[in-house]
Amino acid sequence: MSRLVVLNLANGDLYKGFPAVSAQVWNYSDREVCRQPYRLPMRCMGCLPPSPEIAKLYRSWQLLYEAIYCRLSPRIEIEVTDVTNVSQIEFKDLCQQLSNKINDWLNSESFRKIEQRLRTQLDPDEEIRFIIETDDELLRRIPWHLWKFFEDYPQAEIALSAPEYKQPNRWLRRRYKNKVRVLAVFGDRTGIDLEQDRMFLSQLSQRVETEFLVEPQPEELDDRLRQDWDILFFAGHSSSKEQGLIQLNRTDSLTLDRLKNALKKAINRGLQLAIFNSCDGLGLVKSLEELHIPQAIAMREPVPDAIAHAFLKYFLAAFFLEEQSLYTSVREARERLQKLEKTYPCATWLPVICQNPATEAISWQTLRGWENSLPISTQIKTILLASILVTVSVIGVRHLGGLQTLELSAFDYLMSWRSKEKPDPRLLIVTVTEKDVQNQNSQERRSASISDRSLAKLLDKLQSHQPQVIGLDIYRDFPVEQKYKNLATHFQQNQRFIAVCQVGGTNEHLGTKQPPGMPSSRLSFNDTPIDPDKVIRRQLLGMAVDPNSFCATDTSFSFRVAETYLAAKGIKFQQSPEEDLQIGSVTLKKLETDAGGYQNIDARGYQIMLNYRAAQVVAKQVTLSEILSDRMASELPNLVKNRIVLIGTTAPSFKDYFSTPYTAGQASQEMPGVIIQAHMVSQILSAVLDRRPLLWWLPDWGEIIWVWSWSLVGILTGYIRSSFRLVIAGIAAILILGGLCFVLLLKGGWMPLVPSVLALVIGIGVMAYSWQPRKPVSKHLEI
Repeated sequence: MSRLVVLNLANGDLYKGFPAVSAQVWNYSDREVCRQPYRLPMRCMGCLPPSPEIAKLYRSWQLLYEAIYCRLSPRIEIEVTDVTNVSQIEFKDLCQQLSNKINDWLNSESFRKIEQRLRTQLDPDEEIRFIIETDDELLRRIPWHLWKFFEDYPQAEIALSAPEYKQPNRWLRRRYKNKVRVLAVFGDRTGIDLEQDRMFLSQLSQRVETEFLVEPQPEELDDRLRQDWDILFFAGHSSSKEQGLIQLNRTDSLTLDRLKNALKKAINRGLQLAIFNSCDGLGLVKSLEELHIPQAIAMREPVPDAIAHAFLKYFLAAFFLEEQSLYTSVREARERLQKLEKTYPCATWLPVICQNPATEAISWQTLRGWENSLPISTQIKTILLASILVTVSVIGVRHLGGLQTLELSAFDYLMSWRSKEKPDPRLLIVTVTEKDVQNQNSQERRSASISDRSLAKLLDKLQSHQPQVIGLDIYRDFPVEQKYKNLATHFQQNQRFIAVCQVGGTNEHLGTKQPPGMPSSRLSFNDTPIDPDKVIRRQLLGMAVDPNSFCATDTSFSFRVAETYLAAKGIKFQQSPEEDLQIGSVTLKKLETDAGGYQNIDARGYQIMLNYRAAQVVAKQVTLSEILSDRMASELPNLVKNRIVLIGTTAPSFKDYFSTPYTAGQASQEMPGVIIQAHMVSQILSAVLDRRPLLWWLPDWGEIIWVWSWSLVGILTGYIRSSFRLVIAGIAAILILGGLCFVLLLKGGWMPLVPSVLALVIGIGVMAYSWQPRKPVSKHLEI
């Protein structure tokens, strides 16, 4: 376990005080990679009084420091001041005064409560990253590590942060030879020794790929910064003037603002750390903070060669060779400078970390990239385990029926997107419209939509043109009147005439009676299975005779009509070895209770999926009045001969309308029953005669593999570190998945789209969650 403490001092200064100071603590996991806060156990408030004495003492200390170090190192140049002679004793005394004043200030009554609350949350044996959020220049320069609070927490290290920050926009980039890439820039070396710095970096060649730029031109540096780098290192002359100034060579000095675009691109491409092993680097860091660099290390004040060399040596050894975290490495290197303080006083005050709190604190492992810091076998096991867990979760929810509604809606949506087909030329639909109903004598019609007189006349006209099959999708549960003997003959003897009744299925509704005198060989039922959302997506071909029903037949209307038509062409039906219904060489696969997106549906009888014909109209339609009035006398022979003629009601008053995948949720566009029956007949004929695909689905194991594969795609996509690119890649993956499911649907395949999308998104989310730093909301405590 490690801790992150953020002390916010954004509002105020040393002269006016800080009326609103907040302290927050986050817990971090112990994982070596991708360390991220997962809990906010504490937030407390307090304030700090004005302390102008600290500002005055620091200014005095700074003047004496520069005067002493100017004598010790030619690397340090200072402006002319009134300070002419400074003793080590006088400087040491001033350091003690500054330390005492800082502790008195932080021990004030209004702030002591924050310290006490921090002590209840922190453990001396834990690594603690203590971030000071402020943009006040004086507060960023004072030696915070002198606060006696840190004497009880030896694993703590201070970092500075701007009050405003955000996560940089990261782009996906490839790794180079599994090494960390460092761009080492050596500026003007007049009066200073940079060879030591170069030697230390060169000794890391087994782990670090370093490119050295020695006294480059500004244009050269700008070009090189735009590449992929993990660390930017600078050694040479620098200062905080003009918000950060570096001396590139003997003639060129420039502010980082002139490199803004190149630095911004470098950060977006993965630059994690900037190290300024040069004088007075806080101004340089401030420019980089505006570009949201994750971390930087700089020197608070001018620094002599000996201190710069020693710090770099100790830091590189701890970070790259001992593989310690950034904070631990900086603390160890800084503390080891203490042995040089006899010659170089306050050496431990100089190095400081500047942290972007919206990004991870890096370590050697995270800098290389998590995917490269773990063995390949471990990575594969982790990915497989995560994908299996995601798949099991999604399949479990699906099995419980939690996704059925979404899957059926997605199925309808894809069905409606199919390109239009031509009407089936083998069918003619004669519709009895509301106007046709009103034009007939209501007493003659009895309870039907068509009277004996009209039906007899219609059948005579149709039969004269030699249709292959005539199917009547209208209930006729009453005897034919004696005066229409020709109609009775159609019912009793016309082998190409099919009639319907309704089986029903409840004690309250025992169906409708079959037409009197109709032989069972030409009798059929028109019952249709309806999904829970009231949409017809299935087709019932047959079921066992219900002894309690008035309708004693085992064959559906659509199948009876298609069977009769195909039998005339010499095509018979039989059972396949798997006991599926087979017509010619086409097998009509029986629907199962969990087929496709269905879960535990009523699959009794012999059901198949209904692959609606994607046409404006499934077949040519004419009305009853158009035929009886002879308005279509010239066209009727071509429309009827050798075709299937279906007769049914489209009058809204008979309420024979249903929702389909094309009309789901649109009551005004529901489809008449006879049109749905036409789709059912057309499906069978088209499958047998035209090889039009029937709808099929994967077996259970196939669906599990399909969903698992997309969870794997999601997890691999989640490795993308750039939020923008991750979103784009996620959308692209979903579009590819949707497109693939649509293409397969055109071939008849009903693929598990919704579970796959869910597995894909969860997979992306699992990996994105493990990469992205978050600060969860917790209870707000005030003191």
